[in-house]
Amino acid sequence: MISNAARAAFSRLFSPEFRAVFMKTLGLTVLALVALWFALTGLVDWLALPWVHSLLPGLPSWAGWLSGIIAAIALAFGMALLIAPVTAIVAGLFLDDIAEVVERTDFPGDPAGRAMPALRSLVLSVKFLGVVILGNIVALLLLLVPGINIAAFFIVNGYLLGREFFEFAAMRFRPEGEARVLRRKYAGTVFLAGLLITAFLAVPLLNLLTPLFAAAMMVHLHKAIGARESARR
Repeated sequence: MISNAARAAFSRLFSPEFRAVFMKTLGLTVLALVALWFALTGLVDWLALPWVHSLLPGLPSWAGWLSGIIAAIALAFGMALLIAPVTAIVAGLFLDDIAEVVERTDFPGDPAGRAMPALRSLVLSVKFLGVVILGNIVALLLLLVPGINIAAFFIVNGYLLGREFFEFAAMRFRPEGEARVLRRKYAGTVFLAGLLITAFLAVPLLNLLTPLFAAAMMVHLHKAIGARESARR
C-alpha cells in the first residue's frame, strides 16, 4: 500500500501540473529568503557590529572587515538551514492544488475533495512549519544521546510529518475528528509513510520537493485506506 502510493507520488513530481505548483512554490520561497537575508543583515549591522565595537574598542580597520565576512558566512549557513522550513510554509499554501491534481488525474471516477478555506490553509502551513522546526530541534537534542544518533531524526520527523500530511489528505473528505481517528487506527502505516517523507527531507535540494511528494503520497494512501475501510463494511 505504501510502496504503491510512493511510486505514484514520485511519478507525479515530474508532471506539468506539479511543475507549475513547484515553480510557484520556488519563486515565493526565493522571494521570502531574499527578504529574510536583507532583514537579518540589517539586524546584524544594527545590533551585532556596534556591540562588537563597543565591547572591543580600538580594533584595527581590518577587524571590522573580517567580522563582516564572518557574519556573512554565518548568515549564509543560517539561510541554508532555513530553506526547508521556508519552502514548507510556502508549499503549505498550495497543498490543495497538489491534492486536486492527484485526485483529478489518478482518481477521475471518485468525488473530488473539499479544498480548505484560505485561513485554514494558512494555519496548516504555519503548523507544518512548526512541526518541521520542533521535530528537528527534538531530533538535534536526541542526537546528543549515545546510541540514538541519526535514528532520532527519522523517528521524530517520521511521526510528525506522517501525522500532519495524512490528516491533511483525510480532511479533504472527512471531518477533522474522523480524520484523526482513522490516522490513529492506521498509525503504523502512516508512520512508515512519514519515514519516506523524512528521507526526502534529509536530502539537500530534494527536500524542496518534500511537501509536493508528501501531499501526493498521502492522497494515494488515504484513498487506499478508505477503500479498505469500505470493503470491511
